[in-house]
Amino acid sequence: MPSTLSVRSVRRPAVALGAVAVVLLCVLSAVALAAGRGGKVVGIGWVAFAAMSGGALLGERAHDGSARGLVWGYGLASGAMVTSAAVFLVPQAVGYQPKLAGFGLAAGVVAGFGAHTIGHRLSHRRLPIDRTAAQLTAHALAAGVIIGAVYATMPELGAVLGLAIVSHKGPAGYAAARRLRLDGRPVTPMLLPAAAVGIAAVAVSLLHVPPNPGVDAVVFGFAAGVFLHIAMDFLPDCEVGGEIHDAVTHDHDGHDHALLDALRTHAVVSTVIGGACVLVASVGLGVV
Repeated sequence: MPSTLSVRSVRRPAVALGAVAVVLLCVLSAVALAAGRGGKVVGIGWVAFAAMSGGALLGERAHDGSARGLVWGYGLASGAMVTSAAVFLVPQAVGYQPKLAGFGLAAGVVAGFGAHTIGHRLSHRRLPIDRTAAQLTAHALAAGVIIGAVYATMPELGAVLGLAIVSHKGPAGYAAARRLRLDGRPVTPMLLPAAAVGIAAVAVSLLHVPPNPGVDAVVFGFAAGVFLHIAMDFLPDCEVGGEIHDAVTHDHDGHDHALLDALRTHAVVSTVIGGACVLVASVGLGVV
């Protein structure tokens, strides 16, 4: 009974937090469209929301909790996330100011590590949002700010760049929601990072922001660093004591060294396929 009450006490604020984010995105979108500005940004924001929330829905309904299912779920998602960050986020940051982008990238990776490490202290408490969702929200806000700033200063820019930037939201939402469900936590907080890109992007697009390559390089680099850390955190870990090992122990009532060795191969193959899917989709869309 106490565990049920605890989960309910978390679910209520989680639902409220996600609902507020969605309502705010709707309001900002209506304001931007009424003002005749930010049409592309509004579309990009809602594509990001649909991709992440749709991926989260699939992750929540992925009932396969076996070790093989975990490896392939995390491998495909992390491979796509690492590739998307390396192809779409890092080059864009370097294109502004290479050295400042490097500092921003390093700061993002360190910030992601710090949030992950210190956030473990909060994992023993029932909070309305998981630390993974919080990290995704931080990245989404940073990416949304830069998207809004870019389209505010260059309104003639096509929507392909923005759509490429948010292309990783689907696998990110899937992997994060799958982890939340397996941890027995509600998936509802994923609505916050799903809406965060649109909220930040539309809000900034409504402002008259002068272009500043240095600031853009740092912000975009920071966003890339945070997301790269999250993506690498989702890489399948088949070592003893890890999540995959725990699933093997649960499924087979003990340690199975041969199965872990086989799963290591699956981990590499699934990660490569995840990255290859981004490459194929990018070529098909003419992004690269």
